[in-house]
Order: sequence, then structure tokens, then C-alpha cells
Amino acid sequence: MASPPDTSKTLKLERYNSYLRRLHTTKVINASSKHLFRATLLIALVLILFFTLNYPPFSGNNPNRAHLHHRNFLSASLFTSSAGGAAWEKQVRHSSTPKKPNGLSVLVTGAAGFVGSHCSIALKKRGDGVLGLDNFNSYYDPSLKRARQKLLLKNQVFIVEGDLNDASLLTKLFDIIPFTHILHLAAQAGVRYAMQNPQSYVSSNIAGFVNLLEVAKTANPQPAIVWASSSSVYGLNSKVPFSESDRTDQPASLYAATKKAGEEIAHTYNHIYGLSLTGLRFFTVYGPWGRPDMAYFFFTKDILQGKPIDVYQTQDKKEVARDFTYIDDVVKGCLGALDTAEKSTGSGGKKKGPAQLRVYNLGNTSPVPVAKLVSILEGLLSTKAKKHVIKMPRNGDVPYTHANVTLAFRDFGYKPTTDLASGLRKFVKWYVDYHGIQTRVEKESDIKTGHPEESA
Repeated sequence: MASPPDTSKTLKLERYNSYLRRLHTTKVINASSKHLFRATLLIALVLILFFTLNYPPFSGNNPNRAHLHHRNFLSASLFTSSAGGAAWEKQVRHSSTPKKPNGLSVLVTGAAGFVGSHCSIALKKRGDGVLGLDNFNSYYDPSLKRARQKLLLKNQVFIVEGDLNDASLLTKLFDIIPFTHILHLAAQAGVRYAMQNPQSYVSSNIAGFVNLLEVAKTANPQPAIVWASSSSVYGLNSKVPFSESDRTDQPASLYAATKKAGEEIAHTYNHIYGLSLTGLRFFTVYGPWGRPDMAYFFFTKDILQGKPIDVYQTQDKKEVARDFTYIDDVVKGCLGALDTAEKSTGSGGKKKGPAQLRVYNLGNTSPVPVAKLVSILEGLLSTKAKKHVIKMPRNGDVPYTHANVTLAFRDFGYKPTTDLASGLRKFVKWYVDYHGIQTRVEKESDIKTGHPEESA
């Protein structure tokens, strides 16, 4: 009988091969773990960097302060890649090029703002070249600014997204386009908010203005500049109506102080560098596409929502009144100032002769008590307001404004034509259309005509 075959060598070989496979697998797993750990660590570091840049710790008690003018890392990266190249430059050139002979080429700062968007469209419609600049900050809901931006694009006005304090961006724009004019409307607005976030006013209204002037002074040719001051510079002045020759050294708010500082800074750059500068003191501008922080705007919102509204009285129980100025009248004033602005006299940052320096009131010349404003809105909305009459707090607001516009009428024919009731009617129509609201008046009209519209 034959002996069984010897399989010991085969078993040993299989055991050895199995050992090699286990050893190889262990090495692969160890190597993979090291790579995975390194990749995880790298991702974690990137995330930490991202959130550190995008969400810095808040300082003070105001959560808006940290991000008001903060442009996050991601959007900055996207912006940097878009602010250049042939396509971007083509948009800049196309928007800035006048369509009529001897048309202006205007850089409008704050173009996505209330006054800026209206002026940009008006300039474009008459054949001027217009390029917008706006940082879309979050002082109020940026979605309204984006909606204005869409409206501007329909009118072939391109907005560059950037900040006044970005000197390299401004320099790049002036390298591409020889702007004839600047309409400088970008600013941190609002009297009361200055008590919460004073740094934003200094950054925008002073530092941003200086940065713009620094770039403009070295441009060749130097542009003529029309810029937004404010009726707030009259401060505690009790003489009315306010005239450009009145004292303006008693500001009642930090906002007013920054605007007054802007007027002094304008004088300096005019004197040293020959820049042509015109300051416009706006008086309570209102109308369609307006600012949500203005009384007429949030009164409308609160009345429609059935919320109470605060109606201020002075400390001695007198009515608070404002020289409400409709947006179309202000636009005419801005364009008139641009059309009559003389050329700057400097070149390469050196003055060659005296340059134009002006300041004008743009108001309606007819102060209206705030209680009357509320009454008009009640009629237009067919809703009774829940009024809460209180004394005006000491927050920088002034009790009374009244513009003397004699100078503006003399120099460029400025003459306001819209009374408050007519202007508010246009605003309310825009407001309910924009928000898809059907007022009681519209509902009653639909019932009478037998053609009820579907509610939005």
C-alpha cells in the first residue's frame, strides 16, 4: 500500500503567503490612516481659517457692528477673480461710454442706494455713460439693493462691487476710464445708528471720501466731483429757513459731524489740488425704492401690519417737522449740479489754478409736521395708525428742517414741484407693488368692478 503524499511543504508555503498578505494589508491600512489623518488635519485648518476670516468675534453689544462693512473671504475671492479680465473690463467700458455727443462719463458711488440708483438711471436715459460702485453693506436689507441693481442692469448700468477704501480698485477703474465726473453718494446714512456703530461712519463718510479724493486728484484728467452732504450739518441752528451761509459748527449727531467734516475736507482738496467740488445738502429725501430706515417707509410697513408707530414731539411738546423732498426733484438737482460743474484745474496731483467749490441745499421748501405725514399715509392705506406720541429722545435728531434753495435755483434752475401728498401716493403704489400687497382700497375697487385680482 502506497504512503500518502507529503503536504507539509505546501502547508508551510500557504502559511507564509498568508502571513505576507496580512503584513501587506497592515502596511496599506497604516499608510492610508496616515494620509487620512493628514487630509483631515488640512481640512480642519482650512475650515478654521475660513470661519476666522468670515466670522470675527463681535465687539461691544452690537452684533451688526462686526459685519456692517465686512466683506467675507469667499466673496472677496470671487470678487478678486471677477474684477479684471477682458469680460469685466468690457462691461466697465460699455457702461461708462456716453451714447450722446459730449455726454458725461460718470462714476456713481453708492449706485445701488436710493438716490444713487435713481440718478444713475436718469443719467443713462439721457445718454451719459454711467458706472456704479457699491459695497452692498448690511445697514439695511441688501435684497433691496440687489433689486435696485437688477433695475440698473435693465437700464444698462453696470455696478462694480467694491468699497471706497479699496484704493487699488478705484485706481484700476480710473486707469480704464477717464471719468469726466464723479457723483459721490456712497455714505453710511442714518442719524440714530451712529450711536451704535460710530466707526462705520468714520470709515465710510470720512476715510472713504478721502480715499476717493486721493485717487481723483492724481487722475488725468481730474474729474469734477458732486457729492452728498446733508441738511444735518445745520445741527442745532435755530434760524430758519436754513441757508448755505448759515453757521454749521454745531452738529447734533456724529453723522452730521462726519458730513460737516466732509465739507471741510472738500475745501482742502479744492484748495491744494484744484479739484472741482460741489456739495449737496439733501433734506429728507423720500419716494419709490427708498430707504427702509426712513420714517415714511417704516410707518407704511407698521400701519399695514397693524403695529403701533412712535410719533415724536419736541421736549417742549411742539410738533416735529421735516422738509420732505421727493426723489425726482432731488435727481433734477443732482443732474443740474453735474451739468454746471466746472472742470478741475489740477493735473497729476498738482493744482494749476483756482477751482470751483460750491455747496447747495436741495429741499422742498415746505416743512410738514410728522403728524401730517402719518395722516396722509392713513388716507392712502385706508388704515388708521396706532399712534404712540412720545418726546423725541436725545439721539441726534433735530426737531425742524426747512431749506432755502435760492442758490440752487439761481445756478441751475432747481425748483421742487412735488408736494408730500403726491409723492407719498407714488411711494405707496410702489411699496404695495414691490411687496405684493393688496390694500383695502384696491380690494374694494376690485369688488365694485367685479374683477377681483388673485392675492399675491
